[in-house]
Amino acid sequence: MLWIRWLVLLLCWGVLSDSPRRRSPPPVEQLDFGFVPSAIYDTHAYYEPGSISILFHMVHAFLYVVQPNPFPKGEIMPENVVLLLQWIHYEAGFLLCTSIGIVFVVLTPIIATCFCMCRCCDNCGGEMHQRQRKNADCHRGFFTASLIATTIFIILGVFVAYAANHNISSQIRNTRRLINTNMRDLKTFANNTPAQIEYLTAQYTTAKNKVMSDLDNIGPLLGGRIHIHLEKEVVPALDGALRLAGAMRETKEALENVSSSLEILQEGIGKLQASLSEERASLSNTLSDPACTNGAVSPTCNTIRSTLPQLGINADYSKLPNVGHALANINTVLRIDLSNIVQRGYASFNDTPKLVKEQTRNIVTVKGMLDKIGAEINGFSKMFPVEASLANFTNFLNERHRSIEAFYPQIDQMDFYRWIACVAVLCTIVLILAFNILGLLCGSCGYDKQATPTTRGCLSNTGGNLLMAGVGFSFIFSWALMAIVTTLFAVSGNTEKLICEPLANRQLFKIIDTPFLVHPEKKNFLPGMLFQNPNIDLTLGSVYRECYENNGLYHALQLETMFNINSFLNRTVYNKDLAKLFESVKVDLKDITLLEQAGRDNLMNFANSGIGQIDYAAFLSEVNKGVTLVDLLSFCADLEDQADQLPRGALENALKGHASSIRTIHREQVVLLEQAMSTLSQSIKLLQKTSDDLPVKVTNILSAIDAAEFLIVHNASFVVKQETKNFMQSLEGYFKQYTGWVKSSLTSEVAQCKPISNMVDSMEIVGCSFIVDSVNTFWFGLGGCCILLIPSIIFSIKLAKYYRRMDTEDVFEDGQENWN
Repeated sequence: MLWIRWLVLLLCWGVLSDSPRRRSPPPVEQLDFGFVPSAIYDTHAYYEPGSISILFHMVHAFLYVVQPNPFPKGEIMPENVVLLLQWIHYEAGFLLCTSIGIVFVVLTPIIATCFCMCRCCDNCGGEMHQRQRKNADCHRGFFTASLIATTIFIILGVFVAYAANHNISSQIRNTRRLINTNMRDLKTFANNTPAQIEYLTAQYTTAKNKVMSDLDNIGPLLGGRIHIHLEKEVVPALDGALRLAGAMRETKEALENVSSSLEILQEGIGKLQASLSEERASLSNTLSDPACTNGAVSPTCNTIRSTLPQLGINADYSKLPNVGHALANINTVLRIDLSNIVQRGYASFNDTPKLVKEQTRNIVTVKGMLDKIGAEINGFSKMFPVEASLANFTNFLNERHRSIEAFYPQIDQMDFYRWIACVAVLCTIVLILAFNILGLLCGSCGYDKQATPTTRGCLSNTGGNLLMAGVGFSFIFSWALMAIVTTLFAVSGNTEKLICEPLANRQLFKIIDTPFLVHPEKKNFLPGMLFQNPNIDLTLGSVYRECYENNGLYHALQLETMFNINSFLNRTVYNKDLAKLFESVKVDLKDITLLEQAGRDNLMNFANSGIGQIDYAAFLSEVNKGVTLVDLLSFCADLEDQADQLPRGALENALKGHASSIRTIHREQVVLLEQAMSTLSQSIKLLQKTSDDLPVKVTNILSAIDAAEFLIVHNASFVVKQETKNFMQSLEGYFKQYTGWVKSSLTSEVAQCKPISNMVDSMEIVGCSFIVDSVNTFWFGLGGCCILLIPSIIFSIKLAKYYRRMDTEDVFEDGQENWN
């Protein structure tokens, strides 16, 4: 049993004790530990008897009639008298039937002796004289039919007994298969368990490698978590500063556009005004032509003359202020690259993972500690010579298997002798049946109704003698047969009711597991026998149930009670040194600078650049006006329409020439001025939008950056501690996964003890289904034959009187009956 204890201690190491409920840790990546090498067992502990099950059910029903009482409870009674009374009450049916059998065994030889002596004295049917009766044929027919029916039932009993006898021999051969498969399963269990244990210990590397991988990537993992937590405050502040850096460049471009557009407009307006004045004077001279005095032409000329004042300038850009001062300030501001400063702030904040990695370099010592833990686990698994013990157990199984196989010829020989003995017993019944059947055949065939009792034929007389021979052999063998039946009934019947039936419904385990029943000083005998601790709540029934479900031996035997797993785990996976090392992880983010002082000054200079003092209303007022008082193209179109109304001639051509000149002015001067006005309008609007509350915007951005830096410098310690704690909990979660997987594997996958329940079920099949049920069926059939021999004796004696040749007979003379 030493190998069992070594196996018990080795299996204990992988269980994770229940820890007190704590706050739920963050989600941990699920590790894949693979599948424990499983054992495939060959034994199928199930038996279906087939057609003979009908006979088994009949016997079970008979035993239930004999013994309908429930199985007694496993309670210790203080008084032996009470125990005796309970036993008598429970065994009442068996006692009654056994008593009847004993009475039969005792009285049958006595009755046979008395019967023989009585017949020798010509009594009890021994007188060779038969009285003539009118209903003699009716009596003979009744006795013949009764004897035939009795014989048929006896034959059925013989068949039942023979079938049971043959079933024992057939099932004994199947017993070898069960023995072989159970032995193979035990060897599989012994050979597979070390590999399963080794697989459990090897999978610690999976958890260790994952922890080491996370530690190698502590910068991206832990620093990334801190970065994600802080970026909600930091990134928006830096984004605002970066947007202002872009706004500076846009402001410079807008101011340059305003300055250039204003210069173009001031210069172009002067040229345009001169061109329009010249064209207006020329057109006025044309309208002074004498041809316009003609009565038909005069209204048209007057209409054109009234529109001449519209050929003038509408906007005056000479009064608009110069933006050169603001542009100079912006150029001064842009000498410092604010975008680069902000990008350095981004880079400083994004270097949080790198900063975390640099500040946690001492964590590399954890790797050595984890290797040490793995070495301790492997060392613990090697502490006990389990493989050697299991190898010895396998050798033991091989030796026992060879011993059992060597005993097979003796079993076959003993079974053959048993079969011969049972057949011999049945042959005594067959002998009696042979006399009965031959007597019936000879008597029935040789019977002559015309013959008198003294003149009956030889064949009829032989039939009667055969029937009486059957009676003699019935008296000779019936008491011995009943002795066999009574003995088998008392032994195998009680075995069925006291062992097989309770074992089938598992009530026997409950009886055996009753506290203090097996041993008066031990509450539970099984743990007291295995672990010397009878207070452990371990029972045969629970072990059988766990093994029947193919759970692990560790769980079935509650081996955790033998080893304090908490001390082992505290000494290995959850040791204090590892916890202290994790707690010593410190991260300081004070070196992070989001915006340098130059950047801050640059933002303030931008706010004070003077773009807010520009008279945007004056600019917008002028750019919203048209370049000219009237659309020159519309004016040209109207002028041409008016010219078309005039008679063809020099005046018409002159007016169309003026229209063409005005179009040229529009194309060459007005279009350029309109483009400059559009650029000026867009730039002014952009500047106005940028300058709106610019100091407030800059102040807000600087305040947001200050707040983010304050958070990093002063309040980030809580965030760092929280995220560090979460990170360490994730590392701890990998070990919890490993220990939880080990516990689950030990419960259901390692050292699966199905062979143990298979052995119990196989013993039940062999002992109860193969042997006890067959023996019960044998005595049931044989007992029925013995009981039926009584009416067989009576009917044979009565019927033999009608077949045997009598010495005297009744003679009738003169109507009077006289005896000869």
